[in-house]
Amino acid sequence: MNERIIELTEINPNDFFGAQNSTITQLKTYFPKVKIVARGNKLKIYGESELLDELEKRVEMLIKYFNKYNKLDENSIERILTSTGKEEEIRKSGKIDGVLVHGVNGKLVKAQTANQRKMVSLMEKNDMLFAVGPAGTGKTYTAVALAVKALKEKEVRRIILTRPAVESGENLGFLPGDLKEKLDPYMQPLYDALRDMIPHEKLESHLEKGVIQIAPLAFMRGRTLDNAFVILDEAQNTTHNQMKMFLTRMGKHAKFIINGDPGQIDLPRKQVSGLKESLLALKDIKGIAQVYLDDKDVIRHRLVKSIIKAYKSIETE
Repeated sequence: MNERIIELTEINPNDFFGAQNSTITQLKTYFPKVKIVARGNKLKIYGESELLDELEKRVEMLIKYFNKYNKLDENSIERILTSTGKEEEIRKSGKIDGVLVHGVNGKLVKAQTANQRKMVSLMEKNDMLFAVGPAGTGKTYTAVALAVKALKEKEVRRIILTRPAVESGENLGFLPGDLKEKLDPYMQPLYDALRDMIPHEKLESHLEKGVIQIAPLAFMRGRTLDNAFVILDEAQNTTHNQMKMFLTRMGKHAKFIINGDPGQIDLPRKQVSGLKESLLALKDIKGIAQVYLDDKDVIRHRLVKSIIKAYKSIETE
């Protein structure tokens, strides 16, 4: 009798095997002549070589499905175990219109407004996108969803999230801790979005291995960012030199999204925002797109929309 071991990496075995090993039970139903034993994060299978080949292929399909949708249910398992094995067929079997990412606890992450959907369609046709608009319009969340989607579908090998280390009325130097601890609160919106879309253990693993990198803009200097989905957040707080430096980091097979709100510039007075300059300078370059979000895209508390309108009226007086 032949023996093989299939190891689950970056997957919680309890989630994959299911309550009371329900996934294993289904596998045994379709492969009655194979002995299947689950131990920790390993699956031991015993039987004839041809049957083991087929079972191993099906388990790999289940793992790919789980990695994409963060869940396995009885219907999905049955569909995969009885399919012809064509990967495209498997991929389409769980597709739901408009869904960018199947997030944690079955959350379906999708663009919710016209301009967020425009962000999605523009990124399909361009390699660089400027998303401009006030707080609460979903710029960051949609950008992170697009990045996670690209990573899951292996269009890129890593995600890089960055922002300029400019304080909003605070001084980083007086905050406790090392640079990472000082900056983590400023990166919180990025962490929050990632936690919605990637299970905790896998997110920690991605961060530890550098598959997902979160760093201040200054750390981008001198790098060439290949095979990466890169998001620059709070871009209104970049200087001319910082923005030029960042935009020229773009390497092969890379996607860039630059998010910013020109109404929340924290730079010193008389310092020109690198975002405003770049929007003018790059507007006619093929492959670079711009989308402008407004109060109609606000998906936070209903009062946020009213607050944005109120401030807009006094700032234009």
